[in-house]
Amino acid sequence: MQKENQNIQEKPANPDKTGHRASFQERLAGSDSEGSALSASPVRCLLCPHNCIIKEGKYGICKTRVNKNGVLYTMAYGNPCSVSVDPIEKKPLFHFFPGTKIFSLATAGCNFRCLNCQNWSISQKAPSDLQYDLQYYDMTPQEVVAEALHHKSSNKELHITRSIAFTYTEPTVFFEYMYDIAREAHLQGVKTVMISNGYINRQPLLDLVPYLDAANIDLKCFDNAIYPKLTGGSLQPVLDTLKTLKERGVWLEITNLIIHSLTDDPGMIKAMCEWLADNGFADTPLHFSRFFPTYKLPHLPPTSPECLINAKVIAERAGLKYVYIGNLPSLHGENTYCPKCGKTIVEREGYLVTGINIDAGLCGFCGEKVAGVWG
Repeated sequence: MQKENQNIQEKPANPDKTGHRASFQERLAGSDSEGSALSASPVRCLLCPHNCIIKEGKYGICKTRVNKNGVLYTMAYGNPCSVSVDPIEKKPLFHFFPGTKIFSLATAGCNFRCLNCQNWSISQKAPSDLQYDLQYYDMTPQEVVAEALHHKSSNKELHITRSIAFTYTEPTVFFEYMYDIAREAHLQGVKTVMISNGYINRQPLLDLVPYLDAANIDLKCFDNAIYPKLTGGSLQPVLDTLKTLKERGVWLEITNLIIHSLTDDPGMIKAMCEWLADNGFADTPLHFSRFFPTYKLPHLPPTSPECLINAKVIAERAGLKYVYIGNLPSLHGENTYCPKCGKTIVEREGYLVTGINIDAGLCGFCGEKVAGVWG
């Protein structure tokens, strides 16, 4: 867990938050409108495409939603397990207020079971598990926004940030907490960002987007057979999420992790990039990210530089204008280039922005419009 501010209260007792009723649920046959007539009634969760049917006393796949007396409650509300201030480039978001800091948080739980998960120690646990091996924070939505407005880090340097990222695990599973934070943030003039696998049903997403300013969606691969093997989910709902975010005006960037023997097939990458170009995402930044052996894939090698370079070429040939290579600094694949004149308009060294030549959203050299939110 990342701890940055010792002023944030760390709650030593039970982190279960069973008192907050979950959104998007359907009582199945046998329960009354209050869920009290037949306490053993199952409930269908309508938050994500898993649509879990959850029996009395049981949890959904995400480990955050529990059936109590025929009513679904969220265990992930007000109890983030990771809180930090990050460079916004770390998300990664390269075309959304580059060079700024963003207040970032997560609760335990996830609706995917990714074999390559880097944050498995919190994403693959229930909030109630954290009392045994991790500390966690007790923060209301109002307190989260206050910290985002004026956050003091552990090294005593003052960071002023006006944006919040829901990140590290999967924000969908703490939807109610995210939603309430996002609403409060917008009242206070604070931007909100969701870093997500995109596995969320349409109605919850539509309810959220009025309070969401940007998102990075992790498009795991472009193959219907590999998606469930790699993540436990499926491809089409993620593609639907991309379309909804784009249609509703949320600034969007996409990440694709290239994994040897799973997601590195050039034909698959070509099909993905052509789909993006054909569906209106030519101006959407695409981040190809290097895989490193982790979690349940320790036997696979890191992604080769040649594979990443080839993926970038494929994407650009398909018509994508802003293509990046992450997790491999030696390739210098994180600079932003003007799609018209080709000059460097945002220069980066890792997560550090060392130069910006964009004026009011236009290239500082040729005046070409550069897609993004530049402040």
